[in-house]
Amino acid sequence: MRIYRIVFFVFTGLLFQTSCKKEGQPIVEENLTEFVNPFIGTDGPGNTYPGATVPYGMVQLSPDIGIPGWDRIAGYYYQDTIISGFSHTHLTGTGAGDLYDILVMPSNSRSSKRIKENGYRPYSTFDHEKESASPGYYSVDLLDFDIKAEMTATKRVGVQRYTFPADDSTKVTVDLGYALNWDKPTDTYVEVVNDSFIRGYRMSAGWAKDQRLYFSMHFSKPFRSYVVYKDGQEVNAPVKGVNTKIELNYAMVDREHLIIKTGLSTAGFEGADAAVAEETKGFCFDCYKESAKEVWQKELSKIRVSSNDRDKKGTFYTMMYQSMLAPTLLSDLDGKYKAANDTIGVAEGFDRYDTFSLWDTFRAAHPLYTIIQQEKVPDMVKSMLAHYKETGILPVWSMQGNETNMMIGYHAVPVIVDAYFKGFPFDKELAYKACKESAMVNDRQIDVYREKGFIPVDDGHENWSVSKTMEYAYDDWCIAMFAKDLGHEQDYKEFLKRSENWKNLYNEKTSWLQPKNENGSFITPFVPKEYSPYFCESNAWQYYWYVPQDIEGLIAKTGGKERFNQKLDSMFTYYPKAGDKLPIFSTGMIGQYAHGNEPSHHVAYLYNYLDQPSKTQTLVRQILKEQYANAPNGHCGNEDCGQMSSWYIFGALGFYPVNPAQGIYDLGIPLFKEVEVEVGESKVLRIIQKNFSAENKYVESVILNGDTLDRNFITHSEVISGGELVYVMTNDPENMDGKKLKSPEKNKIYR
Repeated sequence: MRIYRIVFFVFTGLLFQTSCKKEGQPIVEENLTEFVNPFIGTDGPGNTYPGATVPYGMVQLSPDIGIPGWDRIAGYYYQDTIISGFSHTHLTGTGAGDLYDILVMPSNSRSSKRIKENGYRPYSTFDHEKESASPGYYSVDLLDFDIKAEMTATKRVGVQRYTFPADDSTKVTVDLGYALNWDKPTDTYVEVVNDSFIRGYRMSAGWAKDQRLYFSMHFSKPFRSYVVYKDGQEVNAPVKGVNTKIELNYAMVDREHLIIKTGLSTAGFEGADAAVAEETKGFCFDCYKESAKEVWQKELSKIRVSSNDRDKKGTFYTMMYQSMLAPTLLSDLDGKYKAANDTIGVAEGFDRYDTFSLWDTFRAAHPLYTIIQQEKVPDMVKSMLAHYKETGILPVWSMQGNETNMMIGYHAVPVIVDAYFKGFPFDKELAYKACKESAMVNDRQIDVYREKGFIPVDDGHENWSVSKTMEYAYDDWCIAMFAKDLGHEQDYKEFLKRSENWKNLYNEKTSWLQPKNENGSFITPFVPKEYSPYFCESNAWQYYWYVPQDIEGLIAKTGGKERFNQKLDSMFTYYPKAGDKLPIFSTGMIGQYAHGNEPSHHVAYLYNYLDQPSKTQTLVRQILKEQYANAPNGHCGNEDCGQMSSWYIFGALGFYPVNPAQGIYDLGIPLFKEVEVEVGESKVLRIIQKNFSAENKYVESVILNGDTLDRNFITHSEVISGGELVYVMTNDPENMDGKKLKSPEKNKIYR
């Protein structure tokens, strides 16, 4: 069987290299994992990690530099030169310094260097020339110890393989007291079950207040002795305390392997034990590595692009890869998990997910999942509904069975409403109840918003009054559409009225959305380009356009299409001055547009509503080219749990969900000559650029299954029906402008 597999892949590779593909023929299968570069975003502001994981897995086994700081918020920073160990959990591309659970570090007598910056832990220097990463696999040479470290993973098990030099003083340290950035252990425990099996737990608090992680760790070679520490002092096992660790002692011969399997669970030892028993039979590291690769290949193959540009394909497939690093699995094989009300919950008939970075991901990541992760969407929605049943409201930004209440809005609502109208199965009445009740609570200033129709400025550090008002109003529109479809007429009217609350902050004299005080007066002085507490990680320029539920209304408020066009042009041409103070999240700037942060993400597509699609096309291509790269600093801002990568995927396909719950995608311009997207039930959507060339940078017309479109959008139902979407290309930017293509109808869901 293995010989057959090798022959098959060799033959497939030769076929791909020698075949002359004609337009309309299926794209030949190839090893897409070879194009993925997990180091994208590990330098610059991306905050990604390069370690081993599987799609949406519980384990993220990745190297830790061991030194705190913003640049190392994911544990790793490409510019660093040391590694202090490998921990089993990491966040992908966020600004939150949390997790880093269960640190493992091998060492020996070849080095005993210590530094204060990493807490005097053992560490080794490393060189990127002797480091590699691919989907489901990471390896690095620990140069000071001459130890080769390799990582792979299953859904719930992290697997490490270390190759040692000969040394009678080899150690493997499992450090439960290790913490970084916001994370702090609150209680840890380790016991020695036998000479090749230890287990324990690490309870911690950080961004998420009550994190619980149980582990079951198995070794391919028995350790000859061990030493247990509590607060730096040697004690007997088992040991319980805030800061504990265990050193396992080995005598190794040259090039000897040690394989470590670590099962994880948020519910208890039974779940961690079962994960190891069911997901890893034996100690065949290469088997698990190959299995992870096959899982990634299957997922990456859901979109196949045709291009001779390996660098461009590398960026695309890395964005595919990074779009699948969150949400993460929370439940055990038997369904148990640490619930958001601090009990042990049971997911019956579905996988429970968490790490919902909803302020980011509702915009593009979750709409993308409804196309290429259709089998997982119901479980994600059911996970949000489980959170509601546990806490009384939907998640805001949840992780590890906790609500962090980070960011604004109640953006589980558009995710659920979008999934409902797209026909995904879940309890719709429970979902509606959860959406409505989440919009009626009395915290997070929602009570003030309901009373006044806007949120006034107060003394809060992050009042974000304008941003909150605008995002609550959008979520209210989603609830209104949900209510209307279910026949809740009174709720429909109430929430539709609430969806217009953004108008309460519109200053007719200045043509800006501005903050107000308690008595309803606009705050002065007001400088739109300033970053102030009134706007969430943005300024007035960047939030002005956030009315996806009523773009026509925003155009009218601005003074009509001509004035709106002038203001939109200014958005992309009014650059910050040299002396302007820009915050850390204001990156990827094109004028005042900031692609490095989410509020700007839909803005380039607004030219479609002004009958000037050529401007949208130019900007989308510019963003794809300038704000992403196949390099460690290839993200212009935090990757944010799949949002930045999902934007790229939509941009490259040629459409984007400006209103992510309306069931439509606004047309842009595809990046590749041809793309095939698996859209479910053995259906494929083939996206083709006709007259493809470097000179033809604009779209003349769009043809869907033989019919030329008279509108600037396509529907989700059209996408998942498959067929051919042809973009006829031209070098004339004015060819499509002024054609009066139909825009989406206000207050309509396209099913």
